[in-house]
Amino acid sequence: MSNSGLILKDIHRSFAQGKDGILTVLQGASLTVEPGQIVALVGPSGAGKSTLLHIAGLLESPDQGEVWVAGQSCVGLGDDLRTQLRRTSLGFVYQYHHLLPEFSALENVVVPQMIAGQDRSKAQERAKTLLGRMGLAGRVEHRPGQLSGGEQQRVAIARALANAPKVLLADEPTGNLDPHTADGVFQELLSLVRSAGVAALIATHNPDLAARMDRVARLQDGRLEIV
Repeated sequence: MSNSGLILKDIHRSFAQGKDGILTVLQGASLTVEPGQIVALVGPSGAGKSTLLHIAGLLESPDQGEVWVAGQSCVGLGDDLRTQLRRTSLGFVYQYHHLLPEFSALENVVVPQMIAGQDRSKAQERAKTLLGRMGLAGRVEHRPGQLSGGEQQRVAIARALANAPKVLLADEPTGNLDPHTADGVFQELLSLVRSAGVAALIATHNPDLAARMDRVARLQDGRLEIV
């Protein structure tokens, strides 16, 4: 498969529940997200959206099925190779920003680049560019505690895109923000992702945000349906 975005094919995942029970969360979920495409992942609470994102992000393995990230088959990869792919080809945005509180906004975006082997000066240059794109040019030296909730999440988005990933995975990225702030942050996220040509899968409960993406994939009864 040559897709340089994200391919999930016939994904199955179950969990042990109680002494003898089994909870089936995913049963044959399949989805392709092309480079530059933004797909909303929707479905009721407990449907398995986070599980699917964890599998797509190589944080969890499916019981059955195939995961392809940036043209690389991930079935059977060892921990080291999975970690390398997460570092170079995947970006993550969560509902809570998870910024390092003792570091500035700039440093929070520089750190993942340096972990990936980037030169500090180039990492700082890219961090400033990304933060500027997110409207934070005047806040780069502020620590998370000095930023508003919306600003913190903008930093988290810049951090997720710092290593120029091929795939961005986001789990309710504006879920902790008030509607007005969420709207602005989400618009900046869409703009940055589209300009970078990233394949993005974004879980949301907000139908208005879902409608602004390129496609909507509904997860229900363990399967994905494009709606």
